[in-house]
Amino acid sequence: MTVTGIIAEFNPFHNGHKYLLEQAEGLKIVAMSGNFVQRGEPAIVDKWIRAQMALENGADLVVELPFLVAVQSADHFAKGAVEILSRLGIDQLTFGTEEVLDYQAIATVYSEKEAEMEAFLRSLPEDLSYPQKTQKMWETLAGVEFTGDTPNHILGLAYAKACAGKGIALKSVQRQGAGYHSEEKEVAYASATSLRLHKEDQDFVARFMPNSQLFQSAPQVSWEDYDQLLRYQILTHPDLTQIFQVNEELANRIKDAVRSASSVEDLVEKVATKRYTKARVRRILTYILVGAREKILPTAIHVLGFTEKGQAHLKSLKGQVDLVTRIGKEPWDALTQQADQVYQLGHSQLQEQIWGRVPVRLRDE
Repeated sequence: MTVTGIIAEFNPFHNGHKYLLEQAEGLKIVAMSGNFVQRGEPAIVDKWIRAQMALENGADLVVELPFLVAVQSADHFAKGAVEILSRLGIDQLTFGTEEVLDYQAIATVYSEKEAEMEAFLRSLPEDLSYPQKTQKMWETLAGVEFTGDTPNHILGLAYAKACAGKGIALKSVQRQGAGYHSEEKEVAYASATSLRLHKEDQDFVARFMPNSQLFQSAPQVSWEDYDQLLRYQILTHPDLTQIFQVNEELANRIKDAVRSASSVEDLVEKVATKRYTKARVRRILTYILVGAREKILPTAIHVLGFTEKGQAHLKSLKGQVDLVTRIGKEPWDALTQQADQVYQLGHSQLQEQIWGRVPVRLRDE
């Protein structure tokens, strides 16, 4: 049987995600961000709710991306996620994209020219942002064309790079409906951005989300709920350069900007430059919020939920892969657990995120 991997955030889970799961073949394993997501913000609902949403709509197994994989630039995000899925025995990776290209051929190009491509990246001017550098690399050495702002396409290329030489087939699915950042409401498939923006509109949410009741009844958070905590961290930290990926220039820009910033988004606007993209600044602020330091990634894989089919697959991996299904005295990943505790501070009704939590189980119908 085919084992398909999907890398996701489901922030929140919507009909486009359901469509992607329907297009995936065989046993479907999702590697999902935890309580903080790749673009550098708290997930709108917690990881347990999002895992349940996925399992109720076609996923067989949901595992968690550690904090230092989930909150990273596209290449690190993709590399860490593919590494986890590869250990869980996937032979295919399915993902949504705006541009349906032959990603398999692109992966082959990368595996043949890896040294040359990485050297090309290092040779580019320092004032370019990392996404600009990778775009130039793909255009120059692989002939890939870019059209505007296509985050899923950029992730697709990162997945191709991460899967190069691993024997994993790449299957891209044309993204349905609204674009990734779209705020549109009059569409066939609404984007996660649009659903976060219009979360108070119950009819809209019910139309575009298969688990709208679960979503609407769950405690919801955004950066605004952590604004004061973030300011406290910035104002009282003796040396922000001790935080993961914060250099002196960024530390000074953040310390200066926080005095006049009216919100977290305003702070992002004030700190971002051509070199430091808004997404990178948001990730940096997330690192500051949770007090992230560089850490070795955990070798064990944390299971968030499974169906009976998913459970059978886990049993077949016994002895080959170190799995964590309950976090007790022995920590799984200290930094992810620290991030979970900070996340819980954002809403008084958020449930315990770590201790004693066991995977969401769904019986096969």
